[in-house]
Amino acid sequence: MDSSPLLLINTATTLALAIVALWLGYQINRRIDFLNRYSIPPAVTGGLPISAIVALSEVFSGWQIRFDLELRDLLLIAFFSTIGLSAKLRQMLDGGKALAIMLGLAVLFLIFQNLTGVALALLAGESPLYGLIGGSISLAGGHGTAITWGQMFEEHFGLANASTLGMTFATAGLISGGLVGGPVAAYLIRRHQLEPNRTDPELPRVTINQQTTYLIELNSLLTAVLLIALCFALGASVYDWLSGRGMRLPAFLTAMFLGIVLSNGLELCRVKLDARPIQLVGDLSLQLFLGMSLISLPLLSLQGALGLISLVMLMQALVIALFSIWLVFPLLGRNYDAACISAGFIGMGLGATPVGIANMNALTNRFGPSPKAYLVIPLLGAFFIDIANAGLVQLLLGLNWLTGAG
Repeated sequence: MDSSPLLLINTATTLALAIVALWLGYQINRRIDFLNRYSIPPAVTGGLPISAIVALSEVFSGWQIRFDLELRDLLLIAFFSTIGLSAKLRQMLDGGKALAIMLGLAVLFLIFQNLTGVALALLAGESPLYGLIGGSISLAGGHGTAITWGQMFEEHFGLANASTLGMTFATAGLISGGLVGGPVAAYLIRRHQLEPNRTDPELPRVTINQQTTYLIELNSLLTAVLLIALCFALGASVYDWLSGRGMRLPAFLTAMFLGIVLSNGLELCRVKLDARPIQLVGDLSLQLFLGMSLISLPLLSLQGALGLISLVMLMQALVIALFSIWLVFPLLGRNYDAACISAGFIGMGLGATPVGIANMNALTNRFGPSPKAYLVIPLLGAFFIDIANAGLVQLLLGLNWLTGAG
């Protein structure tokens, strides 16, 4: 266990650094055409330099620097509340087919991801179990899944440093997911000359010097804040009720469902909602969440096995990119929504659902809205991908050649 003294960065400082990271990311993207053209999220381009500075500070000071991320988790719930409040029944029905297709594709991809990891482990002369660590356990599963399975592999199979390696791959996956998803989707959009389906009227706005400003009334903003607060409160009650019955869903998912119920219930009652403040709060919450997530990346965990990690991540990035181009995009209809979902799927498959959301946000800010993508990817990543991943890993561990059992 690391005995270095701990330095905890408080909430206010974490928030300030996240804003600086976002500002820095926007400035970098504006000045480097490649980043802007291929829709690299500003949170990635601005957050990575700050997380690198934090890592260097840890090296030279001998301190462990950690951030208070309680506000970050609340911002994620606020963002998904606005997604629910913006969802219409027509969009949800339209997205049902896409979600069903993605459920099947997600399982197929997890198999490919693990086969890639196992093949690379065998080529390196290592236990194939390391391939699972460099596969869906750490990448699609994320940090929590990586440390849980890593500890189990250490205890039951004697796999040295499995937890540390898992955390390292999970961190590398977060970075890779943010760097690969945007370029792949931008390539698909440009190659097929795709445009968003603008069936909904555009929100009133003023654009000056390529800067967009939405005209928002105070009463409309207060209404939006009230509805989001209701999503928080009622969603928490539903979450507690489900947890008491053994159903563990992410807190943001119950808040999103409550948002869907509230918005469509008000529409049935012929109560019109102003979408502008809801969108503003959603955009602000998402950007701050992403900024906090990127500045707090534990980059020091990448040291020590950089060559191996780079090779594995390169191959895994290639696999998910080809999978998205050849399977996800065609099966979802080869349209703009399919391209946005592909970007979200890459971010989620290599890193985590918020990375997928960041990829889609960078695309929609540049090319136009995709409500279907914002419904499909969160639902896919909220719980199904973890359930499928756990079941597949358990199935693979039952294979004698993989575990070395006689």
